This record gives sequence, structure tokens and C-alpha cells, in this order.
Amino acid sequence: MNSSRTAADSPHDAFPQGIRVNLHQFVWQAVQVFLVGLVIGMERTVLPVVAARDFGVPRSSFLYLLSFVISFGLVKGALNFLAGRLSERIGRKTVLVLGWLAAIPIPLLIFFAQSWWWIIAANLFLGVNQGFAWSMTVTSKVDITRAEQRGLATGINEFAGYAAVGLAGLATAWLAQRYGPRVALLAFASAVIGAALLTALVFVRETLPWARAERHRHASGTQSGPHPRFADGLSEHPTSRQVFAYVSWRHPTFSALCQAGVANKVADTLLWVLFPLYLHGRGLSLVQVGWVTGAYGLSWGASQLWTGPLSDRIGRKRPVVAGLWLLAAGVAAAVLLRGFAAWLTVAVVMGVGMALLYPNLIAAVADIAHPNWRSSALGTYRYWRDTGYAIGALVLGLVAQARSAIEPAFWVTTAWLLASGAWLLLRAQETHPCHPPTKPHP
Repeated sequence: MNSSRTAADSPHDAFPQGIRVNLHQFVWQAVQVFLVGLVIGMERTVLPVVAARDFGVPRSSFLYLLSFVISFGLVKGALNFLAGRLSERIGRKTVLVLGWLAAIPIPLLIFFAQSWWWIIAANLFLGVNQGFAWSMTVTSKVDITRAEQRGLATGINEFAGYAAVGLAGLATAWLAQRYGPRVALLAFASAVIGAALLTALVFVRETLPWARAERHRHASGTQSGPHPRFADGLSEHPTSRQVFAYVSWRHPTFSALCQAGVANKVADTLLWVLFPLYLHGRGLSLVQVGWVTGAYGLSWGASQLWTGPLSDRIGRKRPVVAGLWLLAAGVAAAVLLRGFAAWLTVAVVMGVGMALLYPNLIAAVADIAHPNWRSSALGTYRYWRDTGYAIGALVLGLVAQARSAIEPAFWVTTAWLLASGAWLLLRAQETHPCHPPTKPHP
């Protein structure tokens, strides 16, 4: 055998797709996204609540408080697209490892922070970590699974990630109350990043050969299973600019999916920063806030175990629209109801809403993106989705600042989610290969 033979030249049947046949690698990718979720989740309860006490952020300065989310969203959004494009050239595993290397300064910057600007700087590195590492877990799972399994695959991926977000929020709230926020976050994040880098290097395989083998099978007509309805209008090897423009606004279904991604991150920005502040201001302790935010993350994560497979059975479009509107109902209920038990229930409702839309937006993009440029298409969608953090932080921060209250930000978010669901309902086609496409309204 020629030792110089590359993975791209390997026989197509050497890289079969399917969860069962690739279970070992599938599990390690799930472990990776769980660790990625722990890193972002450690900030969700502690930092918004202790911002005034430990970092001098005025409680009424909502825009300044949200600035760390703006920096995170802008960097993560841009790095999502770069990661997708880069992984098509240097491989998924290399980009994953680069993401973990970028995470190393995060706990150090938080621990030694002299002002809130240090936290903003830490979140620049967090954006790189999330943009590279989380993106690659999604792309790798799509590479090694069949088209009719992608709802299940993305559901498991996002379950692992967001269950970790919820667990980390609860764990760091307890650790911060016991040992102080700086020590808690330093110890927690350092342990997670070290474990993630080690397992990525030792156990994770490169999955780019699976994507190349799938491309060859489609080209030769030997691909088994349902035939995907790939979006046409791009060349076989489009440039980065062509993919970005096509997915962002030229194709009506892709553009509808992208705007829905923005809307869901606007809501997540509210629930990440302003919701804990709102709860704490109404008398909940830090640990109680951790339980509420943890319930949101855990219900979001766990529900994706059934919402992803649900979209494999009934299609992507209906669960996504239902999720946007259920999330809107939960956001509105959060300011209408009072009491720890009520807020805990609302958090679960919002988590289920997120679960209905979150993995199925990713699966819908993967459904109609050609294997040649699928990673770039996913990167473009994730660019817009995670730039929604920055858009949401800016808009909601200005709204709260102008009214000197948090409640108006909840109502703006509710209206945004309702409008987003209507856009998707009217403009997007069904993408699942086993379900007939719906005709979008002109």
C-alpha cells in the first residue's frame, strides 16, 4: 500500500455513516461538547450577580454589565464561520484543539481581574473557545451520521452541551458561595480545560474523511438512504464569500433559519444575564438563582434527547416554530409570575422551548447543505446565531438602560420571538429528506 495515500483517497466504504457504526467516536464527541458546556456554564449564575460587588459594575448600568456578552457574541459569531471554513482545509480535530488552547487564559483572567474589562477580555477568549470547539463537535457528529439521524445526533450533541451549562451554573454557584467566586471559577475552569485538551488529543479522531466519502458517494450515486434536497445555486467548490452570502440572505430557507438563530440567542442573552439579576433583585439567594438557571439549562439539554428525534419523524419546521413561540410564552410568564416555584416552572418551560428549536435549526441547515460546503454553511448559520448574543446584549441593554428597569427587556424579547416564528413559518421550506417540502409564502 502506498504510504502517501491520503484520507481523501481512501475507499468510500472505509468511512460508513451512522451512529451505531461510529459509536465510539460519537461518544467522545459528546464528551467534548459536555466539557465545552461546562466552560460557558460556569459564568451563567455567578458573574451577573457578583458584577457589582466584586467588579464595581453599577446595578443600573445594564449596558456595561452586558458588555461581556457583546464581546463574547461578536468573537464567537465570527469564529464560528472561520472554524467552519478552516476545518474544511486543516481538519475538524485541529480546530477543536485550537479552541481548547484558546480557553487556557479564561480562568486566569477572571481570577486576577482588577476590573470588569478583564472579564470582557476573558470572554474574548471564551468566544474563540466556543466558536472553535463547540462548532467542531456539531460538524463532526454530522459528518459521521446519516441524514435521517441528524435530528437525533444534534439533539444528543446539544443535550450534552446544555445539560453541562445547567450543571456548571448550579455547581459554580455552590462553590462560589463556599470558596468565593474567583477561586471557584479558577479551580472549576482549569480542571475542565485540562481534561478537555487531554481527551481531544488522545481520543478524538479526524472526521473530515467521512464528509469527503459522503461527497464521493453522492457524486457516484452509491449513497444509501433518503436522498437529501441539497440547496442549488452554488458551484461545487464555492468561495467563503459565496457561501456566506448564499446562506445569509440569497436562499429564503437558509436566511429564515439564520434569523431564527439570532432570535434564540437574543432570548438566551436575556436569560444568561438579566434573568439572574432580575431574580436576585426579587429576593432569591445566589443558590436559588442557580437552581432556576440550572433548571433552564438542564431542561433545555435533557429535552433535546426527544426534540431532536421528534424532528426526524415529523420534520424540522414545526418543532422550530413551536419552540420559538413556547419560549416567547415563557419569557412573558417570567415577569408575570412571582415566587421561587413559579420561576422554576417557567425556567423548565423556556428550556423545553429552546430544546424544540435549537438542535433542529442546526439539523435543518445540515439537511440542505452539500457535503462540500456543509461545514461553511453551518459556520455561517452559527455566525448569525451567536452574533445574536451581541445584538441581544446591545438592544436589551439599551432598552433596560433607557427605562432603568429590566422588565421592558422581557417584553421586547417576547415580541422578537413571536415575529421570528412567524417569519420561519411563512418563508422556510421543510428540509428533512423524508418529508415533502412546504411551499413558502412569497
